[in-house]
Order: sequence, then structure tokens, then C-alpha cells
Amino acid sequence: MTEPLTVRQAHRADVAAIVAMLADDPLGATREAPDDPAPYLAAFTAIDADPNQYLAVAEVGGELVGTLQLTYLPGLSHRGAWRAQIEAVRVARSHRGGGLGTALVRWAVDTARERGCHLVQLSSNASRTDAHRFYTRLGFTASHVGFKLTL
Repeated sequence: MTEPLTVRQAHRADVAAIVAMLADDPLGATREAPDDPAPYLAAFTAIDADPNQYLAVAEVGGELVGTLQLTYLPGLSHRGAWRAQIEAVRVARSHRGGGLGTALVRWAVDTARERGCHLVQLSSNASRTDAHRFYTRLGFTASHVGFKLTL
């Protein structure tokens, strides 16, 4: 990255660009529908209203080039410690491979630490082997097996 990275809270006007990034990969292309903004705008409204949610966007030179969602979770385990969950990390195709993803995830970890979280967790689709190497390089460990049930 030659220009500075700015991470900020997403605005409603950013939703279309965020959805475009979510749809721009093999998995996202099968599950996202950028032509129908209504469900995304409804989700944005709920996220934006919840103080334990932070939808982040990354900008370089005024261009939206990355996103992730950071969720703060209270829990009884670990002596009542809070944890942070990182979801939907995406970097615009034109900016991949330049360190932006690393900077964005490190921002999320630092933000969670500042908020007093005990740990940061994330999940990654089993087919995303490049992402697994990326997260391992950043210090995350594959310590659990995740399960999902589609409803």
C-alpha cells in the first residue's frame, strides 16, 4: 500500500460496495444477490443499531477497498470475559496481495484488545485454504472444529 489506510465505521451508503466485495469470490458469487439491496439494508440497520456490532470499511485514497464485521460477545467462560468475533473479511480484488488484509485484521485485533476482549475468534470456510494460511500467519490457531446448521 502506498497511500495510508483508513478504517472507519460503515455508513448506509457503503452497503452496495460492501456487498459487491462479498459477492466477488467463488463462494460469495453463489450466495449473494447484489441486485436486491433490501435484505442488506435491513441487516445494516440492525448492525448499526447494536453497540456490540461494528461494521468496518477500509479506505485507501478515498476508495472503499476492504471490510469486516467485528462482533463483541459477552460470556461466562474465561471468568466472564468478552470475546470478539471477526466475520466477512473481504479485500477488493484490485487491492489483494498488498498487505491491506493484514492491516485490516490487525486493526480488528487491536480494537478488540482496546475494548477489553480476552480473545478474538473467527471462522473460515473449509475450502478457503489461502485464507487459512493468512490467518495462521497472523497468529490465529485452528484450535476448534466449527459446525453450522442452515435454517
